[in-house]
Amino acid sequence: MPFVSTSIGLLSLVVWLYLFFARGTFWRLRSFDDDLAEHATLNEWPRVIVIVPARNEAETIGQAVASLLGQDYPGKFSIVVVDDHSEDATSAIARQTAREKSAQPRVAIVAASALPPGWTGKVWALNEGMAQVGEDKPGLYWLTDADVVHAPDTLRRLVSRAERDKRDLVSLMVLLQAKTLPERALIPAFLFFFLKLYPPSWIADTNVPTAGAAGGCILLRREALERLGGLAAIRYEVIDDCALARAAKRNGARIWMGLTRASVSLRAYRTFAEARDMIARLAFTQLHYSAAFLLAAMAGMFLTYFAPVLLFFAHGWPPRILGLTTWLLMWLSFLPTVRFYRLSPLWAPLLTLIAAFYSYATLVSAVRYWLGRGAQWKGRAQAQRIK
Repeated sequence: MPFVSTSIGLLSLVVWLYLFFARGTFWRLRSFDDDLAEHATLNEWPRVIVIVPARNEAETIGQAVASLLGQDYPGKFSIVVVDDHSEDATSAIARQTAREKSAQPRVAIVAASALPPGWTGKVWALNEGMAQVGEDKPGLYWLTDADVVHAPDTLRRLVSRAERDKRDLVSLMVLLQAKTLPERALIPAFLFFFLKLYPPSWIADTNVPTAGAAGGCILLRREALERLGGLAAIRYEVIDDCALARAAKRNGARIWMGLTRASVSLRAYRTFAEARDMIARLAFTQLHYSAAFLLAAMAGMFLTYFAPVLLFFAHGWPPRILGLTTWLLMWLSFLPTVRFYRLSPLWAPLLTLIAAFYSYATLVSAVRYWLGRGAQWKGRAQAQRIK
């Protein structure tokens, strides 16, 4: 038993040494915090079309559209809100907001046509929005969600970075709510796990195949989209943001992803059940609906997050020292994310418990998929059953 526990301790330590020192330093958030960056002033600002897919977003669409109309962008931009078969007052509130801002000519509100086979809902809504542009095509598309409020300088910052650094896709992970107890417990870890999967330094590196993006805020160059064959190239993807980034990078696009506190998601998770459903919606999709990948993920979670704590109770000092060293690396790597959300550092040592909840939600995701209820979103199943 001491040999087994020591071996597990060594493996766990090796995992965290890799994550801490060799995984693109994903945990050092300051290096890709866009709020801290300098943004150049351009001589010429390209035309931008903002596409907002919206399905049953009456609660937030007004604030989202108002924030878009409040952009201090020096160039020309207009907004297309795509009503994705909403059953509430999404369209009416969007129109009312445009009217109140005296901005009707700059805001087009269109209804998406019937969802064709083989397309996921959001990708089809984005495609429908782009179809409204006609012959007067923009240099850039800004894809943003109907539940996100952006700071007035967001578009200017995105375009400045894209033009200065010659990037074809620029994305910002907006600030998620961390007010309720479930949000404070789980949302920082959501960001931490996402960055671990998609280290921003690797995303920006043209020599590394890793590609990721945050769907709530993506600036995309039109030529880059045309090179990959339009959104039809990712029409079946449930995790559409990362699929778009992956397809773009494979086709030669230079991409970048960062963080911001200035743009904020309005979506709230008031209970642990709501937070579980948020995680479960896409967790098994991330594992490609594979039972083998699920088992591997659970084994990886045990080795990475649970073993270091369990080793505290092992017989003998070697496994305990290994466990303590590994746990300190875990704590130090998670702490910057906790600070980014301006929460107490006391949340950082609880990552093992938080990881246990994510493991549970992942298992729920798999069970729901096997029961034919995978990737449910706003009353519509997106995951395709494997025949």
